Amino acid sequence: MTIARTDLPDLADGLLQAFTDVRSLTERLAGLLSPEDQTAQSMPDASPTKWHRAHTTWFFEEFLLSPTAGYTAYDPTFRYLFNSYYDQVGPRHPRSERGLVTRPGTVEIERYRCHVDTAMADLVRSGGDQREAELVRLGLHHEQQHQELLVMDAKHLLSKHPFGPALVPAPADEPEDATAPAPLGWRGIEGGLVEVGHDAREHGFAYDNESPRHRVWLEPFEVADRPVTNADWRAFIADGGYDRPELWLSDGWATVKQDGWRAPGYWRERDGEWWVFTCSGERPLRAAEPVCHVSFYEADAYARWAGARLPTEAEWEHAAAGLDRLAQAGGTPGRTPTGWTALDPLRMHPELARAGVLGQVWEWTSSAYLPYPGFSPPEGAVGEYNGKFMCDQHVLRGSSCVTPAGHQRLTYRNFFPAGARWAFSGLRLARDAGR
Repeated sequence: MTIARTDLPDLADGLLQAFTDVRSLTERLAGLLSPEDQTAQSMPDASPTKWHRAHTTWFFEEFLLSPTAGYTAYDPTFRYLFNSYYDQVGPRHPRSERGLVTRPGTVEIERYRCHVDTAMADLVRSGGDQREAELVRLGLHHEQQHQELLVMDAKHLLSKHPFGPALVPAPADEPEDATAPAPLGWRGIEGGLVEVGHDAREHGFAYDNESPRHRVWLEPFEVADRPVTNADWRAFIADGGYDRPELWLSDGWATVKQDGWRAPGYWRERDGEWWVFTCSGERPLRAAEPVCHVSFYEADAYARWAGARLPTEAEWEHAAAGLDRLAQAGGTPGRTPTGWTALDPLRMHPELARAGVLGQVWEWTSSAYLPYPGFSPPEGAVGEYNGKFMCDQHVLRGSSCVTPAGHQRLTYRNFFPAGARWAFSGLRLARDAGR
């Protein structure tokens, strides 16, 4: 049983370079924040930047270095402090109290990362079997996940500051809000027996929860040719969307009332105008940009208000594969990575807007996060990576503009609880054919 499907480059070259590149990016992102920024925790679901840096290092130490003869752990207490949820490894510090761990400090975490990076470089250069290479690849993609989480959590933290400091400066060519959103169009998608999930015959990394590839019957349906925009959402608000219980699932309506939701996350109303907090600070809302930081509850309610629905994840993948092929046939690469040129999902890249699939916002689906038919997690603690969370979560598809380059793919299954909205999450509508 493999941990993740992956192509294996020359271990002494390609894998080591990938390791260096991923680890360096984490440090560049952390460098945007002060030591004080890196220690604070703004809510129980978020983690301090310092913790992300240490935990991704712990992953390599725990699963690759510790089983190696001759390796000495940097600090035995780190096994407790920086374990996230691996019960088979042992006890761990409570997630909600990670911000209270002021020691070790950021300088010590940097030393820890250097210690593990040196040992990992030696390990990779020495070669190894396929399972070891798969673990290295899993560790790298795990760190890329945490790079996106790091930005999510840092944005949430900075939004709580009285003066809303920026994570990154606003680009010099920041456009004004002069563009109206394109009219919503629909693409017809043929139904039938389709295959979804990662194809083990293809090269490239995929998590175990993306397999096995399997067949699903789909009725004909239509999918929107763009995500829902801020202008669309303002119309929902103006029509009393947050005041109409008939639009909401029961738990969603209870959350609206309990938490006082009146708009998506980071939206702020001032003198009758909407502003939004971004990674570059607060600025006026832009009508044509994809709405972001909405929960599953909100996405579901909006779809009902719009006379549509959310796609299932099988519908999303089948439709997205077709849009991806159309984009490539038209000369626009449907899988163009956004990289880190903009850390804000509310500044769209034109080529990704044309492709319409990846790189804008994660898109909620109507599907619960459940195992695919035939799914079986790997043995041991590393098997806890995905399977144990297949309960009370909802699937998002695609990627966002803070998803690291090389980490996007059409079979990726992101997941969050229905009420979560600090992720870079939006939605795309679907409806049954013939509507």
